[in-house]
Amino acid sequence: MQLIAMLTMLMDHIGIVFFGDRLWLRMVGRAAFPIYAYALVQGHRYTKSPSRYLVRLFVLALLSQVPYQLALNPGGMNVVATLFMAAAVMQALDRTSRVWAKVGIVLGAGAVMQLFPFDYGCYGLLLVLSFRYFASERLLFIHLLLNLVYMLVYGLGGMLQMLSIVPTLVLVYGPAAWKRLEEFRVRKWVWRSFYPLHLLTLAALEGAAW
Repeated sequence: MQLIAMLTMLMDHIGIVFFGDRLWLRMVGRAAFPIYAYALVQGHRYTKSPSRYLVRLFVLALLSQVPYQLALNPGGMNVVATLFMAAAVMQALDRTSRVWAKVGIVLGAGAVMQLFPFDYGCYGLLLVLSFRYFASERLLFIHLLLNLVYMLVYGLGGMLQMLSIVPTLVLVYGPAAWKRLEEFRVRKWVWRSFYPLHLLTLAALEGAAW
């Protein structure tokens, strides 16, 4: 699972930086974020120290910001910052039982993520929460609904995002195959450092090409 997330993300970003006309690279890359969203929910569910989990995400988001701006988007917030916000929202939701408070937390965080903007914005937050609170066919339906809204808002880019449903299909209908994939482990330092290091490498290569 981790290897698929890293490889599909790498292909997506190579497509953005070097091969803007190669749509198939962007298509493959749509699989990355749902896998990271799923992994984030699992980390939230099973971590022994929620506060340390948030700190690790925050530090990684800080380390990733400059490489992200150099390689992909000078004016945005990187995807680890999106995951950090989603993790913070999940922890806040766990601490309150009031429905209106939960709604306020989600709406407030979503507005902040759209305003700055964070990578994937409010869509990214809602997709993470979908993995947190839904399962089976309900999860598939919510993910499809989010993609439809995304398509209405972003047009062609949203149509491309429809392919992100593939990992969710695997989660819902292929648990045995997914279990086999999870038997392959990536070393922690590789998993945690891959995002900023590959962005920094792409930025360096892009600068050298010029």
